[in-house]
Amino acid sequence: MRIDIVSDVACPWCAVGLNSLERALEKIGDDIPVQLHFQPFELNPTMDFAGVDSAEYLLKKYGMSKEQLAQNRLNLHQRGAEVGFQFGTGNRVWNTFHAHRLMHWAGLQNIPDVQRKLKHALLQAYHGEGLNTADPETLVTVAVKAGLNEAQAREVVNSDLYSDEVREAEKYWQQAGISSVPAFIINQKHLISGGQPPNVFVEALRKIAEEE
Repeated sequence: MRIDIVSDVACPWCAVGLNSLERALEKIGDDIPVQLHFQPFELNPTMDFAGVDSAEYLLKKYGMSKEQLAQNRLNLHQRGAEVGFQFGTGNRVWNTFHAHRLMHWAGLQNIPDVQRKLKHALLQAYHGEGLNTADPETLVTVAVKAGLNEAQAREVVNSDLYSDEVREAEKYWQQAGISSVPAFIINQKHLISGGQPPNVFVEALRKIAEEE
């Protein structure tokens, strides 16, 4: 079973969704062999690389009150904890284009599971530690933690390598109808949207496997 995960490092529900999917796959076990492929999506493509205050940005972007924002964050932190992801304070919103270029490069490496490990490391850096994922040194450090070559990672982040490939992929998924993330596309034709609980993933994946 192929699962394309369209997501953004800046998306907190993408962290919840990925961890939730993995909990589901643990329950399913070897019954359904799965290949995960990570696809780019930018929630804030025009964001300055220096980032902005997250509360101000989210209040303006979504038109919510401070009370609504606080409640949404509480719900998010609770859902994250349920699937093993611990959120930090999340004081700033960062640009993620360079992170997507690094993810694309990781997907080309002949290293088992390294793209998934990098995704986790990026989400932890961004949402757990509040690190700027547009900063080259941060990206190199995260890449090494995921098991990637430091010199090669540095070459990628300090250049414009894979920029065209990332933009083409983003365009493809947008034209395919993906307008919010996380989006999980199963076998290139079934869509599961959002940071669903593990049992929802289990039920959906088993049903798709049985039908196909």
